[in-house]
Amino acid sequence: MNTLTLIVATALAAPAVTLPEGPAPAPVSFSHFPDRLSAFVWRNWPLVPVERMARVVGATPDDILRLGKEMGLPDPEPIGESQWRRSYITIIRRNWHLLPYEQLLTLLDWTPEQLAYTLREDDFLFIKFGQLKPKCEPITYRAPEARTLERLHAIAKVVRQEFPAGVAPGPANLFDFVSELSAPMGEAESIAARERQGQFRFSPRFCYSYFALYGDPLLDEIADPYPDGYLARLAASGVDGVWLQAVLYKLAPFPWDPKVSDRYETRLENLRKLVARARRHGIGVYLYLNEPRAMPLEFYKDHPDLKGVVEGDHAALCTSVPAVRKYLTDSVASICRAVPELAGFFTITVSENLTNCWSHWTFYSPRTPECPRCTPRESIEVIAEVNSLFHTGIVQGGGRQKLLVWDWVWSDAQADGIIPRLPDGASFMSVSEWSLPIERGGVKTEVGEYSISAIGPGPRATRHWKIARERGLPCIAKIQAGNTWELSAVPYIPAVANVARHVANLRDAGVTGLMLGWTLGGCPSPNLEVVAEISRKGDQPDRPTVEEAMNIVADRRFGPKLAPAVVQAWNGFSEAFSQFPFHISTLYNAPLQTGPSNLLWEESTGYHSTMVGFPYDCLATWRSVYPAPVFIDQLEKVSRGFDAGVKPLRERYLSVKSSGETPAQRAALVREIDVASACAIHFASTANQSRFVQARDALAKADTADAARPLLAELENALKAEIDLARRLHAIQSRDSRIGFEASNQYNYIPIDLVEKVINCRDLLERWLPRQKEKWTR
Repeated sequence: MNTLTLIVATALAAPAVTLPEGPAPAPVSFSHFPDRLSAFVWRNWPLVPVERMARVVGATPDDILRLGKEMGLPDPEPIGESQWRRSYITIIRRNWHLLPYEQLLTLLDWTPEQLAYTLREDDFLFIKFGQLKPKCEPITYRAPEARTLERLHAIAKVVRQEFPAGVAPGPANLFDFVSELSAPMGEAESIAARERQGQFRFSPRFCYSYFALYGDPLLDEIADPYPDGYLARLAASGVDGVWLQAVLYKLAPFPWDPKVSDRYETRLENLRKLVARARRHGIGVYLYLNEPRAMPLEFYKDHPDLKGVVEGDHAALCTSVPAVRKYLTDSVASICRAVPELAGFFTITVSENLTNCWSHWTFYSPRTPECPRCTPRESIEVIAEVNSLFHTGIVQGGGRQKLLVWDWVWSDAQADGIIPRLPDGASFMSVSEWSLPIERGGVKTEVGEYSISAIGPGPRATRHWKIARERGLPCIAKIQAGNTWELSAVPYIPAVANVARHVANLRDAGVTGLMLGWTLGGCPSPNLEVVAEISRKGDQPDRPTVEEAMNIVADRRFGPKLAPAVVQAWNGFSEAFSQFPFHISTLYNAPLQTGPSNLLWEESTGYHSTMVGFPYDCLATWRSVYPAPVFIDQLEKVSRGFDAGVKPLRERYLSVKSSGETPAQRAALVREIDVASACAIHFASTANQSRFVQARDALAKADTADAARPLLAELENALKAEIDLARRLHAIQSRDSRIGFEASNQYNYIPIDLVEKVINCRDLLERWLPRQKEKWTR
């Protein structure tokens, strides 16, 4: 039986599962490769075993090895079990425009059920991919012909020319940071961390794991989301809480279909173990509830009375139905009884996920649900009720856990009605910087969420906290302390002064706790440490000051000789970052997370950029409210500011060889320089790609040589600049495996993608651009 026949037979034998489709446009082109087969081999070389790639396309492992070698790829490295489990989103993303679902399932060695669950529940991955699956024809192996070999050899030549040290020179391998952060802390480091313990103004101060698997983390014992060494480092950074996604039917019996809850006891046992380990480090564990999860329409054939709002092939479990309300309460109660030391839960009740029937009433686009039971009820009644059900479950389960109710995308009108209805004993949480007015490049707008470039709190959170305090509820500030969607591909954005100022402002805002970030920002960093220092209780309510806190952290990390220069750089990075052209559309759609790894195309792809998934070449969405020249200019200001802050640090490192710093402090400085340099590269590349798209689209409309000439020069400069940026970032990522990674999206790019970008740009420079020049010189 050949491979393609096996794929079809496997799919036909599998249970009937509907994988999400949406529109099925033609995939984007990869014209820098001679065919899709070579693109497939290149993109999967460091991530998928050769044997698996061969199985997908009906080849032998030797066929795949020869093809890779023809392109100048090194010998493939062994792929360990941990790497395989941690890279599935990276693999899915890079094959989304190459493989049909059947071959993608073979590549992953997954069932359709696994893929369907991941696309829906792994932080709404299918939405991040644009809610569509390109129509990809199956790839079948054929031995390369002479013209194909010629192009493969040309690629190998580019690799040798541009990367003389090799495609993957090291010393860092993918996910090295996991073992580094998981390793036990040294005795001296542990003693110093214990000495820093004290009393803090804010508790909880909780964050997400820097490397947890989002979808079903409590069932995967190999990919531990919070190993002891990492918990110790978080505690040393001033963190006293961590959180995990919880899907209720994965942690408690699902009364209408027990199969859905298969192995829930195992998950609860793993949760008990995690909670016990975390408590030994002074850290509480919180579960994130976004419930009840919608169910496939097939489910409602046997349970029509539970059916709420219908969207696509799923429908909400209607919370106006008594049986659904009982399910929510009973599930939370059973978790609390099973894990009594669990610190608590936080909730989102309006979001991208379809949960309660009013859950897709959003701050951005109000919509009345089509549910005969919920439509007559106001959204404030339904949403307040859902949170009260969770609280009732806590009480029934023993009442030891906290409930943090988050006003995510509630309108002011909803907040006015919901907050007074929240149960006694709950805490209220709001995004601190939301609705903060800003002006960047002469453009006035306001912060949506996820900002370190803007310093909160803003008027919306301040208003909602006031209502909560009048109701008698403790208030929590949700901030982004480490990094944000302004740039998630670095472990932290070293605009440390901005973070410190934000937390200092919150000392006067009457909040009692801090959520330190969404799925991003959980890497131990100077940012987290400065939050702890600002939060530390002292004799005076306004001490330490921002400068004092930064000096304490810099001295601890880099030593007294280097600390002043580092603090000066942090202030410079913060000032530069305050020029970032913030808009929520820019955060989610621009190539900020992919940086120079995002490809360039000779003509428009026709694709709309997606939420931190695929930027494509959709400049109109990238720039959002900013005119293109302003958008580009603001990004270049930010990039130049980071470069300016890096320069004296690099000079300091090179000029001072032995002035009392320890090797660890000097190594820390190198990593600080690399993180800041990566920031500068990402911002510069986003500006550069914007210039390219703007010039390319203008060239397509040019009607004279005089109009075309400056555009051709702009395109050439942009392509050469992207080559330089990709090479520089490749060098940084090759020695720091944290670069390019974010927990819920895994690697946005890996070193081989930056090499591909250079091949892409060289192809456009050597094939496409000369044709354009010839066209306008005839």
